[in-house]
Amino acid sequence: MQIASWNVNSVRTRLAQVLSWLETNQPDLLCLQETKVDDPQFPLKAFEAAGWRVSIHGQKAYNGVAMVSREALEDVRCGFIGELPDDSDARTLSEQKRVISARLDGVRVLNLYVPNGSGLKSEKYPYKLSWLACLRRYLDAQAERGEPLCMVGDFNIAMEARDIHDPDRLTGGIMASSAEREALKAALGDRLQDVFRVFEPDSGHWSWWDYRTGAWDRDRGWRIDHIYLCDELLELARSCVIHKQERGNEQPSDHAPVSVDLDWPPADEADEDDLLI
Repeated sequence: MQIASWNVNSVRTRLAQVLSWLETNQPDLLCLQETKVDDPQFPLKAFEAAGWRVSIHGQKAYNGVAMVSREALEDVRCGFIGELPDDSDARTLSEQKRVISARLDGVRVLNLYVPNGSGLKSEKYPYKLSWLACLRRYLDAQAERGEPLCMVGDFNIAMEARDIHDPDRLTGGIMASSAEREALKAALGDRLQDVFRVFEPDSGHWSWWDYRTGAWDRDRGWRIDHIYLCDELLELARSCVIHKQERGNEQPSDHAPVSVDLDWPPADEADEDDLLI
């Protein structure tokens, strides 16, 4: 099973690039962030014409998440209220369309677009911390159902110095502050692990390059697009890759896709299915 994540920074602007990437890579599931379009205006027909199914949770001009798959997804849940229906903060935070999850072949996949926070003195910064606190409650609720979990998305947080091109200058600022990092660590708990770091311990691997600073030409990036796996799935991971070349497209997103390959379902379950046939 291949699951991928990509902040496309407007699905309509990047439609041809997304469809081309899907055709080339053939993932089982592609999770999109920052689709920036209301559901009625999502380019659904273009995906369907290419043989893809889409579950969408969109918002005009801002935010928006979607899940693109060959097979139909099960139990699609939108917003934090998908797991926390009685949580008043979850209801308020769900007004921004940043959360969607679904089950694919028995795996719960959670697709997130975490708030940026803007700056440490911005009113958007405490909003980000509140959002991450709600994510912790959401994950606790999801864990009670016992589904294997793969959590992907644009987290807008570089968790360590090796995730930033200039950590001496940028650590402590937005996307690299201790409060943001600790809030995400608390949400992850002992259950979820960063699968990319299982395969690549070194620095120099980025998923986002700022448009405004000529960062791409100088390869001055951040790794803020993550894939987290529960232990059950982590044991079955074969690779995790940042598809850096997509950032070099004409009129690209400022993010590159990230994908994980899993030996799922486990071999013993697959053998049982074969016997039933």
